[in-house]
Amino acid sequence: MSEDGRRTGVNDHSGDARKIERPRSQETCPVGRAGDGTWEVRGYAQARAVLRSDGTVQAGLGIETVEKLPAKIRRPVLYRDGPEHREHRRQTAKYFTPRRVDERYRGLIADIAGSQLAKLRAAGEAQLSELSFGMAIEVASAVIGLTSSRPGIRRRLERFFPEKFGKPGLTSPSGIYWLVRQNINWLRIYVADVRPAIRDHRREPRDDLISHLISEGCTNAEILGECLTFAAAGMVTTREFICVAAWHLFTDDALLERYRAADEPGRLAVLHEILRLEPAVARLRRRTTAALELAGADGPVTVPPGALIDVFIDAANTDPHAVGSEPLSVCPGRAIDGGTGTAALSFGDGPHRCPGAGIAILETDILLSRLFAMEGVRMASAPRVTFNNDIGGYEIRELRVCAGSGQKE
Repeated sequence: MSEDGRRTGVNDHSGDARKIERPRSQETCPVGRAGDGTWEVRGYAQARAVLRSDGTVQAGLGIETVEKLPAKIRRPVLYRDGPEHREHRRQTAKYFTPRRVDERYRGLIADIAGSQLAKLRAAGEAQLSELSFGMAIEVASAVIGLTSSRPGIRRRLERFFPEKFGKPGLTSPSGIYWLVRQNINWLRIYVADVRPAIRDHRREPRDDLISHLISEGCTNAEILGECLTFAAAGMVTTREFICVAAWHLFTDDALLERYRAADEPGRLAVLHEILRLEPAVARLRRRTTAALELAGADGPVTVPPGALIDVFIDAANTDPHAVGSEPLSVCPGRAIDGGTGTAALSFGDGPHRCPGAGIAILETDILLSRLFAMEGVRMASAPRVTFNNDIGGYEIRELRVCAGSGQKE
């Protein structure tokens, strides 16, 4: 791969600031149907309507496997809908309020960022994906309550969320391998991370997610499921976004100068705009429970009950009807229709909107603002990009960064 970033998976088209070109069709119709009957939504207003609708429920993200669990086992919040889901979100919202994030987590995040960048300063070079994953693990662990883990949590999580992931099953040697492997990985995380945390929280309740789940009467297995759900959302996606945001800043001098010169709100505006273009999760699925009317290219379209809908977040986020002119350029502070925030639909919308959005963007800013304040910091090599097709997500590896021995005041 060349230093200017020209390679498979990297977009170098004129007028298109995105680093990542996702494997997808060139269809631009706001609402359409795939050959297998799945409805596909690419328009911003239509995507927002699907995500906010009371007539849709969660689909995808392994929900088919979760539905096979015994009925007596409570599903993780990601896989629930309706009144039970709303009540859970209401009770746990206190862990993610802007005030709590600022008062409870800002100092912690700053300390973790400092320790990660100390590794770069000492070695002179590091893989950014390793630094960002180390940071994301520590931050998410603090929020969840996974604070009693045995050594090696990072290695266990890397095995649970591998770069290449086969499909578990019982009909092929490969499927059996992945089924056994994932069950072993579940057990490792439970024994080394979740069970010790539950034991300590039962002895000494704390103000975090695990204590809340214990107070609700959740079993150890149910708490494990919730912890892994939050781990995927709070660790894996944050790691990837930190890397893609740094990639943008390393390769755009004007944007980097703006980021460095800005106050925190200005820096967050830059990061939100990058996230709009490069959502870490670019494909969400819903299933309709009632007829849903959407605005099609040639008039209203009715999606019937029981239909599967693929929502293409990356396409919706670049819909000029919602984000204005030059939708593929980086324009921090641009006005976006519909009140979803400056990152558009990158954190989702509706009942399942990401609750940890504020934490994720803050830890990204704290790490990157300190990284780009380091003397002589530079990107030693452009990264390798792979894809998780189930969520339309990117995985960025081998983005090596170098820095001098001192730091600017």
